[in-house]
Amino acid sequence: MRVRNIGILAHVDAGKTTLTERILFSTGATYKRGEVHDGTTVTDFDPQERERGITIFAAAVSCDWAGHRLNLIDTPGHVDFADEVERSLRVLDGAVAVFDAVAGVQPQSESVWRQADRYAVPRIAFVNKLDRAGADFAAAVASIRDRLEATPLVVQVPIGHIGVVDLVGMRRLTWPDGVLHEEPADDPATRQARRELEEQVAERHAGALEELGAMSDDTLRAALRELTRAGDAVVVLCGSAYRNVGVEPLLDAVVDYLPAPAGRPDASLAALVFKRAGRLAYVRVYDGVIAKGDTVWDAGAGRAERVARVLRVQADRHEDIDRAVAGDIVAVAGLKQARAGTTLSARDHPVLLEAAVTAPPLVSVAVEARTRADAQRLLPALTALVDEDPSLAVRTDSETGQILLSGLGELHLEVTVTRLQQATGLRVTVGRPQVALREAVVRGVTGVLYRHVKQDGGPGQFAHVTLDVQPVEGTGFSFASTVTGGRVPGEYVRAVEAGCRDALVAGPLAGHPVVGLAVTLTDGATHPKDSSEVAFRAAGRFGLRAALAGCELSVLEPVAEVTVAAPAEALGAVLGDLSARRGQVTGSTGRAVTAVVPLAELFGYATQLRSRTHGRGTFTTRPAGYRRAA
Repeated sequence: MRVRNIGILAHVDAGKTTLTERILFSTGATYKRGEVHDGTTVTDFDPQERERGITIFAAAVSCDWAGHRLNLIDTPGHVDFADEVERSLRVLDGAVAVFDAVAGVQPQSESVWRQADRYAVPRIAFVNKLDRAGADFAAAVASIRDRLEATPLVVQVPIGHIGVVDLVGMRRLTWPDGVLHEEPADDPATRQARRELEEQVAERHAGALEELGAMSDDTLRAALRELTRAGDAVVVLCGSAYRNVGVEPLLDAVVDYLPAPAGRPDASLAALVFKRAGRLAYVRVYDGVIAKGDTVWDAGAGRAERVARVLRVQADRHEDIDRAVAGDIVAVAGLKQARAGTTLSARDHPVLLEAAVTAPPLVSVAVEARTRADAQRLLPALTALVDEDPSLAVRTDSETGQILLSGLGELHLEVTVTRLQQATGLRVTVGRPQVALREAVVRGVTGVLYRHVKQDGGPGQFAHVTLDVQPVEGTGFSFASTVTGGRVPGEYVRAVEAGCRDALVAGPLAGHPVVGLAVTLTDGATHPKDSSEVAFRAAGRFGLRAALAGCELSVLEPVAEVTVAAPAEALGAVLGDLSARRGQVTGSTGRAVTAVVPLAELFGYATQLRSRTHGRGTFTTRPAGYRRAA
């Protein structure tokens, strides 16, 4: 059976999960329509998801449509769970981006779109909620073009909220009773819209240009397919998932326009673990076959793992299968050490696949057990959660002895602590959230010589390094060597870089990670017997620490772009509050304000906003990097 691996992407509350439920119902995978507000959805099966009414964990489901198996991943829309989206996009071949017909492109819509850009995932767009008061399809399409810098190709136009006109098949599709009704569409308005679509396609596709004026449906469909898969345009459809309007033609578009997996079942195994949940590892198979009882090779760690079971996934339900082939997304039981980002291959043909980018934690809380008995279990339990979610981190503060849990936001940490208590029965106390600060180089130094020489009776250590440190834009780190004449061999240069990276963990101002610098190794010296990689790594670490002590540094704090929507009469109070929170306003309209605000100032903001707007204000955020702390 032919396969499509797709994700459902959107801003929170745009209707991703409702759309997924309608897809499962329309394809016969379920026999009852699940509802988010009733807590009866297939993909939002976790108790916290049903209680909060939002998607927290990416959930995989499968269904069949038009001779194709569709593997769908319903992804979170909240910014705190962006890492779930990132890891899902890494293994997908295509995506459906869902937009609210009233709001158009929203902040998190833009964020997930950029994430999909990073992995070159082809997309089609679905403008949802046409049944909402204030729905404006044309404005939503314009926001896709303007805010996402994409080329939207509208292949459907709405008929109110009861149906759509399909401009490719020239059909009028309506769902007056929740069931698809179809009839030809050949009125002047439809013919004009079709001509405009053909002209837009012909501008971008040579084959379509040759048939301009007499373009067949097959040519138009083929051109749309090629433009979508190349990332040159985005096919736009519309409907109302809640009312089941537009779901079947969206499924047809998934099959017609989004790509199939490119792997080969007869090749050597290459598979990527993209998610860990308890004893199960979720795996995308790119090449070859993975079967029950196989021994697979983790090339990154240099160890073998045994596959106990292979499972077809339907959210929280699993079905045993004998094997998975190239293109499949499955769960595997029995992998004891594999984590998100692990590549599985054959031992005689080891490969390493690129893992998803993991965002650094932004917020930390202290977690303390309430009883002495629980204290012994706390750190191992938190470590197990970190193994499942790479965007979490846990460490023990060297000064206070407190256990610090770090994540992408308040909600992320709140959900994690609730999971901890529900899964283990531990009773814990959680401290106030603290942001993850950074130290950045403002003014550098040159020619810092560090001599690492140790003699303690055994083999000695000898390494001399000379380092330049200069600031760079942003929060990156780069390393280079200008040493000539073989004064520092290549393997020792790499050891110096590793040592420098070690030194970045804690800066001289307050022990925060150091960012925004370029280090250059300009000179060095070795000893014929006592020089080693260990010695040069130590020289790099201590040498950079010495250099940083002579630099001018500043503390950076994380900031977020905040978009606040409120009644016009409340915007003055909103602006004043944002200013008091050290926010810098970047834009405003009659009902919305956008500002860049220090993340530390947004703790508890939801409650304050409701108070200032009498419950009528809402806000969304997305990370906006770091800036110098006031």
